[in-house]
Amino acid sequence: MPITKSAQKAIRKTARRKARNNQQTKKIKNLLKEVKKLVAAKKSDEAEKLLPQVYKLLDKAAKTKLMKKNTASRNKSRVTKTIAKSRQ
Repeated sequence: MPITKSAQKAIRKTARRKARNNQQTKKIKNLLKEVKKLVAAKKSDEAEKLLPQVYKLLDKAAKTKLMKKNTASRNKSRVTKTIAKSRQ
């Protein structure tokens, strides 16, 4: 157990941040799964409507250093590519 007050506070902060990060990560993963499901079900119009949401979450995650910038960019590119492929 931490002895100093600052160490105790650091543990509390870490727990809060971890919870927030996990929540945001789950949100991104669920949204990406939903888009992939829609594409598989040949509902590319509905999947395309979710793109702004996906972009927003990924950009925010990259901005807050939840994921690297290139990872977010790669995910955005892949999602867009899959939707474009399903439209053909």
